[in-house]
Amino acid sequence: MMGFYILIGAISLVSWLVSNKLKSKFKKYSKIQLRNGMSGAEIAEKMLVDNGIFDVKVISTPGMLTDHYNPQNKTVNLSESVYNQRNAAAAAVAAHECGHAVQHAQAYSYLTMRSKLVPVVSISSKFSQWMVIGGLILGAASSNTGVGFYIAVAGLALMAIATLFSFVTLPVEYDASNRALAWLKNKNMLSQEEYAGSEDALKWAARTYLVAALGSLAMLLYWGMKILGNRD
Repeated sequence: MMGFYILIGAISLVSWLVSNKLKSKFKKYSKIQLRNGMSGAEIAEKMLVDNGIFDVKVISTPGMLTDHYNPQNKTVNLSESVYNQRNAAAAAVAAHECGHAVQHAQAYSYLTMRSKLVPVVSISSKFSQWMVIGGLILGAASSNTGVGFYIAVAGLALMAIATLFSFVTLPVEYDASNRALAWLKNKNMLSQEEYAGSEDALKWAARTYLVAALGSLAMLLYWGMKILGNRD
């Protein structure tokens, strides 16, 4: 199990470093005030209109970095600071979340796939690791039966679905950022300095998803070798 703890520690450390870097970037770019004086909410509303989307609402949600697009009720949810503030960081986040709304409106394939995986992942993320560990323990305790092995394999399959979800999320997030930056640039919404700040902020935001996906893959491979490698 020592290898498991080392892996968990390494993934947690990298995730913490990237998360801290992201927070520092957003803090830095929150100080760059927009020359157009628009708030995050106003930028989001304009991007939606410019893309011919009139059935999506922009609302404020509590917390920090809690921004998200909800395809169920068609709402762009912006954290209070992003919703109200008028800086490069707020512009980047608001436009990014609207990028997801545009994806939804255009039936972007990876977003559709991701949405279909959500119900399964909500279950698999709760039970997969317990099934893997429980199966391995059961298999070690009763070496003359294959029940433990099959339980562990079932857990591994659920873990694989969660890993797939993490990797499907990557093109969804990168594409939303690309749509956001293209719109901000083409509509001359930001000055050169403001645009550079927004681009850098979104770059670091995307890296958090990349780290999560690689961490999920590392865990899948680790447990896969534990389960299948111990099989005679």
